[in-house]
Order: sequence, then C-alpha cells, then structure tokens
Amino acid sequence: VYLAGFLGMKGEPRLQGRPHRLCGTAWQHLRSPKASMGGRHGENHRTLLNEGEEAEMETFGYKTHGFRRALCIAGYILSCGILLLVFYWKPAWDVWANCVPCDLQEADVVLLRTTDEFHMYSWKKVTWISLSSLDYIRRDSAVVADESSLLNRVVRKPDLKVRCIQVQKIRYAWDLAASRFQKVGVLEESHTCADIHVKFGSGLTSKERDTRKLICGPNTIEVEITPIWKLLVKEVLNLFYVFQLFSVCLWLAEDYIEYSVAIVLMSLLSMALTVYDLRKQSVKLHRLVESHNSVPVKVCRRQAGLQAMESRHLVPGDLLVLERGRLMLPCDAILISGVCIVNEGMLTGESIPVTKTCLPRDNGQQPWQASCADDYRRHVLFCGTQIIQAKGDGREPAKAVVLRTGFNTAKGDLVRSILYPKPMNFRLYRDAIRFLMFLIGIAGIGMVYTVCVFALNGEAAGEVVKKALDVITIAVPPALPAALTSGIIYTQRRLKRKGIFCISPQRINVCGQLNLICFDKTGTLTEDGLDLWGLVLAKGQSFQNACSFSPGSPVPWGPACGAMVSCHSLVLLDGQVQGDPLDLKMFEATHWEIEESKDDGELACAMIVKPGPKASHAPIRGMAILHQFPFSSALQRMSVIVQEFSGDHHIFMKGAPERVTHFCHPNSVPPSFTSQLQFYTSRGFRVIALAHKTLPAGMPAASLTREDVESNLTFLGFLILENRLKRETRPVLEELTAARIRNVMVTGDNIQTAITVAREAGMILPGSRVILVEASAQVGRPLASITWKLVEESKIDRCSGPEDRHSALGGGPPSGLGSSPFHFCMSGSSYEVITQSFGHLLPKLLLNGTVFARMSPAQKASLVQEFQKMDYFVGMCGDGANDCGALKVAHAGISLSEQEASVASPFTSRTPSVECVPELIRQGRAALVTSFCMFKYMALYSIIQYLGILLLYWQLNTFGNYQFLFQDLAITTLIGMTMSLNGAYPKLVPFRPAARLTSPPLLLSVALNILFSLALQVCGFVLVQKQPWYSADDLLSACAPRNTSLMGSPAPTGLSQGVHGMRNSTGGEEKEEEESYQSYENTTVWLLSTINCLLVAVVFSKGKPFRQPVHKNYVFVFVLVVQLAVCLFFLFASLDELYARMELVCTPSTWRIALLVMLMVTFAVSFTVEVSRGLFGEGGLSGGQTGQEDSASGGGRPEPSRPMITEGILRPLSCLIRVHKAADIKT
Repeated sequence: VYLAGFLGMKGEPRLQGRPHRLCGTAWQHLRSPKASMGGRHGENHRTLLNEGEEAEMETFGYKTHGFRRALCIAGYILSCGILLLVFYWKPAWDVWANCVPCDLQEADVVLLRTTDEFHMYSWKKVTWISLSSLDYIRRDSAVVADESSLLNRVVRKPDLKVRCIQVQKIRYAWDLAASRFQKVGVLEESHTCADIHVKFGSGLTSKERDTRKLICGPNTIEVEITPIWKLLVKEVLNLFYVFQLFSVCLWLAEDYIEYSVAIVLMSLLSMALTVYDLRKQSVKLHRLVESHNSVPVKVCRRQAGLQAMESRHLVPGDLLVLERGRLMLPCDAILISGVCIVNEGMLTGESIPVTKTCLPRDNGQQPWQASCADDYRRHVLFCGTQIIQAKGDGREPAKAVVLRTGFNTAKGDLVRSILYPKPMNFRLYRDAIRFLMFLIGIAGIGMVYTVCVFALNGEAAGEVVKKALDVITIAVPPALPAALTSGIIYTQRRLKRKGIFCISPQRINVCGQLNLICFDKTGTLTEDGLDLWGLVLAKGQSFQNACSFSPGSPVPWGPACGAMVSCHSLVLLDGQVQGDPLDLKMFEATHWEIEESKDDGELACAMIVKPGPKASHAPIRGMAILHQFPFSSALQRMSVIVQEFSGDHHIFMKGAPERVTHFCHPNSVPPSFTSQLQFYTSRGFRVIALAHKTLPAGMPAASLTREDVESNLTFLGFLILENRLKRETRPVLEELTAARIRNVMVTGDNIQTAITVAREAGMILPGSRVILVEASAQVGRPLASITWKLVEESKIDRCSGPEDRHSALGGGPPSGLGSSPFHFCMSGSSYEVITQSFGHLLPKLLLNGTVFARMSPAQKASLVQEFQKMDYFVGMCGDGANDCGALKVAHAGISLSEQEASVASPFTSRTPSVECVPELIRQGRAALVTSFCMFKYMALYSIIQYLGILLLYWQLNTFGNYQFLFQDLAITTLIGMTMSLNGAYPKLVPFRPAARLTSPPLLLSVALNILFSLALQVCGFVLVQKQPWYSADDLLSACAPRNTSLMGSPAPTGLSQGVHGMRNSTGGEEKEEEESYQSYENTTVWLLSTINCLLVAVVFSKGKPFRQPVHKNYVFVFVLVVQLAVCLFFLFASLDELYARMELVCTPSTWRIALLVMLMVTFAVSFTVEVSRGLFGEGGLSGGQTGQEDSASGGGRPEPSRPMITEGILRPLSCLIRVHKAADIKT
C-alpha cells in the first residue's frame, strides 16, 4: 500500500503549486522554488546546474532511506520484477520511493530534471574523491596556489575529500562556498587577461598538476563500445517490446503458435538489426575519438622545464608548447604567445586556414572573455582543430594555456551532442499517445463486454480472463510502431539516393510542415567564387572613376595595392597559397607572391610578400606582415601591421564599408560615400572598403593594441567584387514561392547588395516596395530610435522615444504603401536594437521581413528562434561557415558543406545546391502523409478485427487460428511494409498536409470508416441469420450435398488450438472433443472483415497532392491484387480441405454475391466520402501561414542514453514525431 501510494500519484511533480503530502516528507520537493530553498528539507534542497546554459538542469538532494529501500526490494520480489521495470522507465519514481529529501550537501543521490519543456528526469549517485594519497597537501592550507581557485572550494577538510557527480560525461564537484555543483574540468572564467599571463604563463608545478588531475579527471573523450548484451537488454526493456512479450505469452497460453512464432521472429530480427546498428555507430564514434586521447604534446612545468607526455595527462592551467609542424589539438587552449594558423573545418564547415593571435596583456579587471567582447574566439585554439602552422615570438615557440579538457572541450561538446541529442517535441507524438490511449479505452470497453458475455454463459474463470486480455492485443496492434517507422526509413533512403544525408530521421516528418526557409547568401544563393570587378579610389573629397580589372593586367602600385597584398589571412602551405576565397582572389589580382621569412630576428614570425614577375612596378622590394588582427563576423573588419623592407611601418584595414569609415579620419571620407556605396551595392556587387595609415618613426609596432592601430586611418576607396547567382537559385525560389513558402535571406553581406540579390533571385518581386528599417541606440542614454525608408523613394520618417515606451512604427508599416506588397529589410545592428528596445514591434516586422544583412552567427540563430516563436516551421539552408548555430536551432537545418561541421545540421546535401530544399520538403510532406495513412489504416484494421470479434463473442465464437494468422500476417503485415513505398509528388502544392492526428478532417475520416465497417459487419451478422437456409446447428443446410464429406471428416487439429481458440471446460478440464469455430456467422464476418481491410488500405492510400498516385506504387498494387485474388478465392471456391483448414463453411452462391455487393457498396461510399472531403487538401495548411500552436525547439536529443539516431525497422513510439499545426497571423 505504501509503494502503491507513491506510484499512484497522478501527474509529474512541479516546483510550483501546493505540495503533495504522502508518508512524511516524500513530496516536499514539489514546493515553490523559493520555499524549497529552506524549510524542513534544509537550506539547499534544490539548486540549478549549468545555470543560464543550454544544458541547464534542476538538482534535488535525496538520501537513501533504509526502510523505504527494504520495502522497494520486497516490491520487486512480490511484483516479479514489474516494479523494477516501472522504476527503469520512471527514474524519478525510483528516487521518490527509495529516498527522502534532504540538503544537497548531505545527499547521496541527486535527482536531475531538465528545465526545458520536456522535464526529463534522471538521477546520479554522489561519489567521493579522496586527496589523502597526495602527501604534500596540508589539511590546514590551500590545495592549489591560487587561493581564489574553485579547486580550493571543493575540497572538504580535514578529511580532504571531494563530493562529485558525473552528468552526461562531465564531472561536477560540490562547491562548499556557493553550495552548488560546479564543473571542474575548465579554467575559471573569472580570470582576467593579466591573471592568465601571470598565474599560468610559466606553467604549473608538478604537485599542482597532480592535484588538478585527481579532481578534474583525465583529458580524455572516451566513448566505450557498448557490449552487445547491454544493447540487447536495453532494447528488450523498451515498452514496445514488453507489450509484445505480454502479447506473445498470452497467445502461447492459448496455443496461437503460428502467429506467435512469426511475431517472435520479426521482433528478434528487428532487435538484431537495431543492436547491430547501435553497435556499428558505437564503434564508429569510438574510433572517431580514440586518437584524441594519446596525442603526444609538450608542456612547460614551473621549476621543471619542458616535458613530453600524452595528452590524456593534461589539466586546465597547463602550459602547452606549440612547436612548428602540424598538431591536432587535444584540448581547448588560450594562445598567450605567438601566432597559429589552424584549420577549423570540424567546427565551421570551411576548410580554410584561420589565424589565431595571442591573448593581450590587458590590465583591466574584467574577465578575459568579457574584455575580448564577441571576438574572444580569435585567441582560443579549439579541441579537434588542426594547427597547420605555429610561430612564436622571436626564438621562443608559441605557447597556450589549457582552458578546457575532456568532454568540456569543443570536440567533447560535439560528441556529447551525438550521445545525448536534444529531444524533438512534435505534436504528432503526443497525438499518437492520445490515440493509443483511445484504443486502450476502446479495449477496456471490449474487456467489460467480454467478461459479461462469457461469465453469464458459465465459462471458466481462466478462459474469461484470457478472452478479456485478448481484446487488448486486438484493439492495440503490436505492429503499429513498426508500420509508422517504415515510412520514415523509406524516405531516408530516397533522400540518400538524391544526395541528401540525414542524421536525425525524426526531423523528416517536420520537413513536411516547413513554411519559411532562411537562406545564407554567399555560397548558398550565389556562387562560392568572387570575381574582381574593379577598384574605386577616393581622392580628396571625391571618388575617382572606377578602375576595371582586365584578365592578366596587374593592379597599379599605391596604398590600395599595398592593402590588397598585405591585408589578408592567406598562408603558404606546401608551396600553395591557401585561405579565404575573397582574400585569394584579391591577392591574385596584384600578381605578388608570398614566401616564408628566413630571418631569425624581428621578422622571424613575419610573412613576406614580394612583387612577382608580372606585377606592376613598385618602389619597394617587398613587405613583411608583422602582426594581424584577424577578421571576425562580429567586428566585420581586419587589420595588419606591415613593414616595408628597410622602410616605414604601415597599417592597412579592410572590411565592411560602414564599419571601416568609423575608424577613418572624417576628412578622408568623401561626402558622396553613401551614394557611391549604394550605387554599387544596388547592382549586386560586393563592396570592400580599404583604409591605411603610416606609423610614426620609432613607434614599437609589437606593443600596439588593436585600439591603437584602428584609429585615424585614411580612407582609400572601394574594392568591387562580383558575386553571381547560381543558375538554380531563381527556379528554386520561384517554386517555393508558388508553394506559399516564405523565403528569407540572412547574410553577413552589405544590405544593399543583399536587397539586389533578393530582387534578382525573385525573393522580392517586381512592383514590391522595399522598406529599409534602421534602429539605433545611444550608449548610456535611455533613448532608442527607429527609422524606415522606402528604398526607391528615399523617403525617411523618424521618431524616437524611451526604451519603455516605443511608438516608432505605430504598430504597423509606414503609411502610403497602398495595397502593393512590401518587404522589410534590416541590418544585424538594427535587429539587435529592435530586439532589445522595440520588442513588441519585432513580430510585426518579421511578418514581412525578407532581407537581414550584416548578421552575426549569434544573430542568425536568434532570428530563427524569433520566427519559431511566431509558430513558423523554419528551415535554414547554409554552407556551414557562419551558420552552425542557426542550423542547429532550426526545425530543419540543411548544410551545403561536406565538412565535419555538417554534424551540427540534421540534413547535409552532397551537392552544394539549394535544389535540395524543395526536394526535402516534398519528401517530408510525403513522409508525414504516409505516417497519417499508416496510423489510420492500422487503427481501422484493429477496430475492424475488434468489431468482428465482439460480434462473434456474442455467440461464444471467435476467429480461428489460421483466420487470425491470415489477417495479421498475410494482409496487415504486407500492407504495412508496402503501403509506405509511395514516392513524393514532384510538384509542391500551395498548402501543407494536416499537422495533427487529432485534426477534425482526419478524425472524421477515421470515425466515418469505423461506422461504415461497423454497419457492414453488423449487416452481414444479422442478415445471415435471416436467410432461409440458415441453421445454427446444421452447417450442411446451405449446400448439403457439397458439405457431406466435410462434416463427415474429422475436424482438423489446428481448428481449436490457436490463441483465439474457444474451449468449453468444466472444473478446469477440457472436453475430449474440442469444438470447431465453423459457423455461418464466423464465415460471413471473417470474409467481410478481411476484404474490408484491403478496401480500407486502398481508400487510405490516396496519392496526390503530396504522394505519387497509388498505381505508381507497383509493389503495393501487386500485393493488393494478390491478396484480393486470394480473398475472392476464399469467397467463391468451396474446397473442402481449404475450408476445413480455414474453418469456413459453404454458403450459397447468392449469399456470396450479396457479400461482394455489400463490400462494393461500402468501398464506394468510403472512397467517395474520402475523396469528396479532400482530407489531405482540406486538412492542409497554407504554406505561407504561421500558426498559433506551441512551436518545437530545435535541436535534438532522442533518448538520453542512446548513441546517435538509428534506422531500425521496428522502433518504439519514441520514433514518432510531433508536428505543429500552423494557423493564421494576419498582417
């Protein structure tokens, strides 16, 4: 009773609301967050883990209670393990039943719950790490030299122990001061730039390293190869297979051997394929990270000098020595001296060299990340990336301080996202559960009916229980999950044949609901390569005429040429110049050459550029690039310090024109700057601004900060590059627009260039008006302003106001637009201001927003999430360079990159073409409709069989073994395997499939067909009894001459030994002679229900407008024809042996024709109703509309303990996908 009280609690516990009270304090953790911090559970029962991060969780403290533990063990034994299985499925119940709440600092068990919409529970055992083996640690002193270090706060004294939990491969230690669990495999974020240089610039001592290693753990990313027996046990314990086991046991108890064996074989095959797939993925992932743990590295030890070791021994704070040569980074590290060229293809998707510079020696008091603002990544070497080239300062090698180790690193985070992906929360899944609950409710009604009928007729109690339980296996078909998953598997294979790879099959169905696609511009809508068009130089207060580049002609020497040959991130690797395509095209136009420095002095780390044989005459022999301030998307610029051979030092800058002019002397920028920039960007050119200044003689270049360098520059002019549309871009966007799917451009390029490309691509149609939205906020002042400009008319309206009262747009677009369509366009900076200061206007702007330019990677991801809040189903298509964040959070991220970063995206196209987008939507729509078709068919099949059984139960009759076997295996299983083979319809229609199983059209379809089937079987059941030849006792009355031999022959042995065999027993003993199920009612109902299953399959297999017509599914049509031929053979052929085996009886030909007529009428009515209502069209949603249903969060983690996504044939209901219905939001 005590345990039942726990397990009988309804609903999931929440932190808000009145607490449940049961047996003391078991449910007190359900109190409000504020109250739960104190009170009878102590001061710290609940805290947050990873507060503010994506992986944020709530933690609750519990202590194992001996008496409760004993009761649970008794429950395990008395329930034959069922209670243990329930606890396996519900880990929170396990903790609540075995433990009592307590302070976290006293807990030996920690219950965790995610703070997202899923509220997934797990629990972890608290472990202890003892430091007593380290003899040098004194019990009354700090364990590490840095007294502010977290490591000093996690050691409990005087016993020198650390309390830890390990969650998703990351170790957390109990912070005694903060009273919460904290990550220990990372360097503290509170360190300033100066702290990192001073505290870790000389390395750690051997003692401190040993202490850190014991607390933080080894620097390894270990993915164990899961043993086959473990995979098998996990698969067997799945709820789906447990239900199958229950069904098989019931069938075997009733001697329904044939179908039981078939189901067992199919389940074993399914489990074998699933275990093989999981094992294969486990091995693949293990091999992917195996080499990470044994990388040879060199570290600098304080007082001990340079030491060589394996990377597994690295700890946060170690000083890595990066010598020349390639190295795969085994950890995240902060570069504190020198310059490194790395390949970050694993993270960004672009396999181009990236320059990393050392962390400045800033004396500020801000944490180092905050002092570097958004550009801190330029100082960080990420785990898994490859160091191509490392250059130190002078003769010293480059050095880096270890920042994060193990699974805390960038590569570890990538592996954890594979091991523990974020779950998808689509409405289809919840609807499927509700529908199954409905079927279980129907089964419950049938059980009550069965008990009443059989008990009133004096049947034995054992037989009554079997028959009642049998109803559950009929009403809830065990093959339902397999049938639903088959459509996704077939679609995944079709996508693979078209060069689109999917690592998250659950997202295929949601692709059928996409109604907004965000496109990156460069490399996605336009060609990857850029053609150098010309140079527009500034002279005084005006621009000179454009200087066009002809093939083969070099750029004339001058400051602009100096910027082109030096202001880039190109490197020389294996004799080849490599780098960003824009930099490469710009440098090649000068006909200069790059070579490595052979100087051992000041120019040891410099890159040398010299005029080539075809370069124009220059007054200098060459230049040395002394220092680079690399380009970043956040800063939108880069700068370099160069020195002429035996000459002056110069500063060159290139970047976005709007940004570069901020660092130029105002007198050097011509007044016509804006109009000249708009002239070229409005024609679709990509414009890069150049700037320059000469350093005063004697100024030490090495000590200059970026702020010193980027000031008082002279504006040089524009570098004009041409970026052409891909030939397939416009047709694809036109196809999406015709299907009422919104197209949005999200780019880092200039906004005028983006608008022009949007016009050329067809995003902005001729006659549409473009409104440029600009918002600005003054630092330190509570005022923000927003302006809009009709681009063609250059008409500006302005208003401003305080942040808490925004009336800028008056809630709508500017007046005077008339009825012509309009498009809002804005830059990333304006988007940021609107988000922060004009939040209530953002949805109105996004509703007609088409072009978003100068967007940083974080802003791209934010924009996708804002669209999702408006209940759009958002797809993101990009090349992976700066789109990884947006690809992750979108409902369907489509990467056009073949690099490893494509793992961030659920879909990857082998061909870098946007043609994959409409193809993915077509296949997604087909898969979604297939899921609905299969669900409707499986539901109708079970209801048809359920109705037939209940009718026969009225006469204490039922179907025979082979009758069930034929329906379940020969009919339903084959249809379930072939019905999903329909391909996608080639044309995208301007509406989407229905998004919910519970949508009125789909429910009406199921309900009407249930009524038609009920009417059909009841008519057959009643009318057969009214026939003049009918006799309940004489089965020869219909065609006596033909049935003499049948009735005179002994009954076949299989007629009454199946799971549905009816036995008459007295006192628990069977009669010696078992009755056959042969009757006119049995024959009539079985033939009607069997053929009706085929007819329902035809009705629900409607193809257009989302799937290919049913007649093109040749395998399905062939199966149907063969099945129908066999059923008609059963109907009209009176073969004695066949009828005896199938437990059928002979009926007159007129009755057989009457049955066929009834079936044809039912089919005609059902098909007419299905077609006339246009379920797939009427139930669909406009592709361009948004919805008001709750939107799915992107990203994905199916089951937290399951590595990667599988393609098993039979998967549990977790494979279902909930898809959101969209509704209108009127502009």
